[in-house]
Amino acid sequence: MAAFNAMYREKDMAVASRFMHPDLVLDWSDSKGPYRGVYRGLAEAEGFFKTFVESFESVHWEATDMAELGDRAAVGTTLVVRGEGSGAEISGGGGQLLEFQGERVREIKLLQSRAQAVLEMRARTLAEARLYFVCDAVAGVESILDAALDGGADIVQLREKSPRCAEELASLADLFRRAAKKHGALFILNDRPDLVAECGADGVHVGQEDATVAEARAAAGEDVIVGLSTHASAQLDAAEGMAGAERPDYVSVGPVWETPTKPGRPAAGLDYVRYAADRASLPWFAIGGIDGSNIDEVTGAGAARIVVVRAIRDAADPEQAARALRAALPDLPSYEKVSLSGTNS
Repeated sequence: MAAFNAMYREKDMAVASRFMHPDLVLDWSDSKGPYRGVYRGLAEAEGFFKTFVESFESVHWEATDMAELGDRAAVGTTLVVRGEGSGAEISGGGGQLLEFQGERVREIKLLQSRAQAVLEMRARTLAEARLYFVCDAVAGVESILDAALDGGADIVQLREKSPRCAEELASLADLFRRAAKKHGALFILNDRPDLVAECGADGVHVGQEDATVAEARAAAGEDVIVGLSTHASAQLDAAEGMAGAERPDYVSVGPVWETPTKPGRPAAGLDYVRYAADRASLPWFAIGGIDGSNIDEVTGAGAARIVVVRAIRDAADPEQAARALRAALPDLPSYEKVSLSGTNS
């Protein structure tokens, strides 16, 4: 952060260029001011910064804190400018999302708050996720998590059905949080939006009988992603029809086959996977009884993302199991791939 603070404070593009990718994208489309737009390449970025700082008598920009997730960082910012001639001072806070390519910044996107920057960072990581591993606090969970993530899992979820007080759950969650952070993966907490902040989770997953998505979002915080289980086409359609705080960030689709991790839940079958592949615009993950013996049936029905529990947790070699599952997944459809502007293309 010190380097970026110096860059803005000293108005020195020579300093900036050492940290910037030649194909830098400066996305100021969320700006409320006259500089709204997207600037591509170092030359356009330099022109933007030069115009901006020369519009004021003085500019003081500072990064106040940074949250990191893989090759992305969300930065909280403060800005104080003094008007040329008038001497009037205006200050405000905001956020920026930084995308890195190697050691250089590939994109800087302006957001109106740190919370929006963190949410954008998490949402982009979610959009790229393919293999989602759910696990409870079994013996040796720390090594299982590392193996799963080394093998290609993009998301880990703590699903602990045994009664736990908040302190116990937070202690268990710390293992998941640290493992996810080390690998640049998302950490999701199941069922407990009230404990997301305490557990340091990136998001929460709720079922049809749990808190609503809007309730979960209100309890967990505005920078948190919220996932929702769906078991039938009507539930998926309902999720797709939601907007704003009521709309989930992703859904699970299943169970494809009956599974002991969800006793009493009838199989939704491969037809539901086909329905989701045809209709869903939200990121969606097939779930339920999926393993190496049947993953081709699931991908053949249109799934490019899956959730697994036993296929990794109970494997003799969890890393190899994760690697094989990840390798069996097809590329995401082109319309789901995330562009540098943060929108689906």
